[in-house]
Order: sequence, then structure tokens, then C-alpha cells
Amino acid sequence: MKKLLIVSLSAYVLAAITSCKGVDNTFPVTEELLITEGTVNVKTFNKVMNAFGDGLSQSAEGTFSLPTDIVNVKTIKMFIKNDCPNKTCDEWDRYANVYVKNKSTGEWYEIGRFITPYWVGTEKLARGLEIDVTDFKPLLTGNTELKIYTETWLAKGREYSVDFDFIYGTPDYKYSAVIPVIQYNKSSIDGVPYGQAHNLNLKKNIKLPPNTQKAYLRTIISGWGHATPADSGGRPCAEWCFRTHNIAINNVNTFPHQLAPLGCVNNPINNQSPGNWKPDRAGWCPGMVVPTRIDALENTLIPNKFSYEYKFQDWTNNGSNGNAFYAISTFVIAKSNTPLNSPVVTD
Repeated sequence: MKKLLIVSLSAYVLAAITSCKGVDNTFPVTEELLITEGTVNVKTFNKVMNAFGDGLSQSAEGTFSLPTDIVNVKTIKMFIKNDCPNKTCDEWDRYANVYVKNKSTGEWYEIGRFITPYWVGTEKLARGLEIDVTDFKPLLTGNTELKIYTETWLAKGREYSVDFDFIYGTPDYKYSAVIPVIQYNKSSIDGVPYGQAHNLNLKKNIKLPPNTQKAYLRTIISGWGHATPADSGGRPCAEWCFRTHNIAINNVNTFPHQLAPLGCVNNPINNQSPGNWKPDRAGWCPGMVVPTRIDALENTLIPNKFSYEYKFQDWTNNGSNGNAFYAISTFVIAKSNTPLNSPVVTD
């Protein structure tokens, strides 16, 4: 059992810690808890349904009590379980994600994206899909609103349970702040149109707090659609065409993002028969988390405003087989050992 430093806590929580069962919000914690080491587990959504038709909804929302003492939290892991016994769920590979609401602005922040497996759930993974959501630590505290969404078009849908591990220790920096740069990610078809004209703004200006000691961009991107002309081997865009995009900082291509094969055949959820889960997509796989791309910003950018632009590799949709889209979110994270304000993002 790892050592805990406890200021005061309820008898139930004390019993839970000393028995190594962890703490979750099934039982209210009514007194202040200060932890320096160990893991606190918090259960949130419990067998909630995302479905379409019959009065059902593609998303579920809830408010949950998360730890308020997060100064010594070094890592936050989110686990998404999706049980599908006897192939009773939506059998297709669906776009899905989890959001947290900013308490001050009411804006939803995408904290993780995943693609459902064909036919089955995540039963092969003991705790389901795992996503590191430490970057959203300033929002994952106290009474917190969460949302889980699945782009399903069937009434049988998908059922989820979500829990978090708050892992205590020594964080890399004492304080952090996070704010979106762009979010075009409500669904696969609400992304940025690829290979055709659009009016979505992929250019922003960012100003970091003056006491920032470390800053980086966090991007999630996945391609959708079967638009033509197809690449060699009959790979239409944007689900199958391999591309290298760039984030330009101050008009200079700085961070390449390769939407290349991830090795879908090696997915531990390898029982997706008869689904077409083995062929490589452009940067994602059925039944896996969509990768998070981290790009470290130079400290020379801290004092002044700098420009950001997400730039797609050149390609033109010939219009003969529908549209192509990239669902994308980028956040800027600032960290410091002194209290800091949020970065500022403007058009």
C-alpha cells in the first residue's frame, strides 16, 4: 500500500483507502482529502447508452464529483468500457469521443476520441480503452460535467462505462492551463472538408501567459469519407489516403502530422469478425483510441503573440464519390510552477 498523507476524511473513505479499494463517487466525500501518493479511482458514466431512434440519443451527459485536491496529481487516466455481449451492439466502426465542460465558459472540450470496434465491445481489455487526459487537469476537478458521444445510426447503439484514475505524485509543473485553438470535431461529417473550398477558420493567433515555463499543442485528427481521385491501390480520401499535414507557426511549417498506417492488424481487440478491421486507415483503426499528437512550442514564443495554421496536404476532390473530411481538435497547454492565466486564442 502506498503512503498517503491525509488531513481529514470520512470514515468510509479512510476504510476504502486502507483496504486498497480506491475512492469513487459512489459514496460522497464530505471532508477535505489531501493525498501525496497513490491512486484515486472515480467512476462516472455507468452503462449509459448512445443510440439513434426510438427516442434515444447519440450522446449522454452527466455531472460527477471529481477530486478537489489535485495539486499533487501527476497523471489522470481515463478508461472507457464498452460491453457488447453476443454481438448485440451497433456492428459498425463508429466515430466516438468524450468531452469535459469548461465551468467558466460552458464550452465542451474534447478530451479523447476513439473508434468503436466492429460487432464486439472492449471485453478483451480489462479496463477498456485507456486515454491519458492529464492535460485537462484544471477542468477535471470538483463537480464536473462530462459528455460521451457516438456517431451511431442504430437503436441498439453502444453502452459505456467510464472511470478515471487520479495518480498522485510529483507533477512536472505545479500549475497548468488549457484552451482550444480549433475544434471541428462534433462528428465525422462536421470536420474540415478536404480537397474543396470551405469557410472554416484554420488560422489563429495564440498568446501564452508571460510566466509559462512549458507549452505545447495537443491535436487529435481522423479522416473520413471515400472521395476520389483515389490514391494508388484504390485508397480514397480521407479515410484511406495517407497524408502528411503541417502545423505552421508564424507561417513556417513546424510540426508535420503523418496520417499513416498504425498497424490495425495488431489491435488487441482482434475478434471483430466479420468486420473489415485489419486494413490500415489513415491514422486510426477500428476499436482503438485515435492518437494524440503532442507538439512542443519553443520558449522563444512565450513573450509575444504568434500565429497558428493547420495546413492540409494539397489534393482536390473531383466530386465523383462524395466528400472527404478531417475531424480535428487542437488545444494549447501552458505549464508553470507559479500560478498562471489561460493562454489567449484569437482570430
